[in-house]
Amino acid sequence: MADPPVIIWEHEVGSLLRYRDLIPRLEDALGKFSRRDSAEVIQPVRTAVPLQKHSGFMGLMPAYMENDGVLCTKFACFYKREKGSPLPAVQATVVLLDPEYGNIKAVIHGEVITDMRTAAVSAISAKLLMPPGAEVLAILGTGKQALSHYNVFTEIFSFKEVRVWSRTKESVERFVRSVGGAARGCSSAEEAVRGADVIVTATGSTEPVLYGQWVKTGAHVAAVGACRPDWRELDDVLMKGAVVYVDSREGALSESGDVILSGAEVFAELGDVINGTKSAQREKTTVFKSLGMGVEDAVSAKLVFDQWTAKATKS
Repeated sequence: MADPPVIIWEHEVGSLLRYRDLIPRLEDALGKFSRRDSAEVIQPVRTAVPLQKHSGFMGLMPAYMENDGVLCTKFACFYKREKGSPLPAVQATVVLLDPEYGNIKAVIHGEVITDMRTAAVSAISAKLLMPPGAEVLAILGTGKQALSHYNVFTEIFSFKEVRVWSRTKESVERFVRSVGGAARGCSSAEEAVRGADVIVTATGSTEPVLYGQWVKTGAHVAAVGACRPDWRELDDVLMKGAVVYVDSREGALSESGDVILSGAEVFAELGDVINGTKSAQREKTTVFKSLGMGVEDAVSAKLVFDQWTAKATKS
């Protein structure tokens, strides 16, 4: 008889998950996904269920990695909240199952996993695509995703300057305090991104906040907001003038307003670059449009569960 599922809470996930362990696993998973070998990864495009009464939707993100013995799904609820609302904009739960028996092995708080795996994949995109000798990082947004991106980008890269912008001065000041004053707050998005080598957009915006005329040639943009076909963070000038990379081509063509509304061509998946089947065009302006994938949650949840099991065994 199967053991009852373990429940791993937010604070435990945060103590178990480390970027140095997560990044190589995500690189491996991205490469496997882009090979389209069903024995390595089966991952349908995210199913979205509208929650019209609550101005949101639920995304269901399953993934199965047959060779690795990993079966997982994430339930993620996204909401467009009014300014000042005390309610969360995102809630996520990851469920890890035994692929042979079908029973639930673990129920894991999903927000830390979402924040960290998203930021880690953005960092992988920067490692592959940002210009050599990159010195200036700009972050648009000051929420949880912005902070997780700040954490991983400053952990694995050596930027001389980090600039941050958000729609309110208070949010920028709070973010700068949270990182010990190691970032410089900017009064406009344009001020933050002019001359920046790497730009992260992690906003809740449904209209463009980053314009191509501000972005220097050869810069790399990691865009992680705007996960619906009618939402966007980047304007047409940037999308059509850049070499566009995505995590999932199918996902981008069905879910990304930045891709769909601009009509921009997707050059490659990040996994294609990892596999060596597509080039990393560092000399050009590049955009990595991230939507997040079930396989990213799967390998992250497996890592958390393995770490939790090892810790429980020792105790």
